[in-house]
Amino acid sequence: MILTADMPTPASQMIDQRIRELGDWRGPVLQRMRELIYEADPEVVEEWKWAKASSSGTPVWSHDGGICTGESYKQVVKLTFFQGASLQDPARLFNSSLEGKVRRAIDIREDDAIDEAAFKALIRAAVAFNAAKRKK
Repeated sequence: MILTADMPTPASQMIDQRIRELGDWRGPVLQRMRELIYEADPEVVEEWKWAKASSSGTPVWSHDGGICTGESYKQVVKLTFFQGASLQDPARLFNSSLEGKVRRAIDIREDDAIDEAAFKALIRAAVAFNAAKRKK
């Protein structure tokens, strides 16, 4: 597909671009987390939201509602789960935004190891939560 000026850039291309632009350890980490999201839920939808003058936007993964965002900061790649406070997290992956009543986040630092199985379980739990909420 050839993109023209009047066509929006597909979210997946915007996420690819963000990963390339990071240019350090954060790019491969964000890419790996993206891969894990797809492994956990092959039907996930990628979105690009909240673009404005001060920010080019944020990657968002959804299925029957938002699952999580993938933000990058100087010291961390942050995955914020929209309904994280409602999800079981037996592996204690959530390590940020713990005081919130709705959201929870995972901050990944440069040398952090990720429990990939536990992360995929969180993705599946978020999808199940969204599906159950949608049925009500």
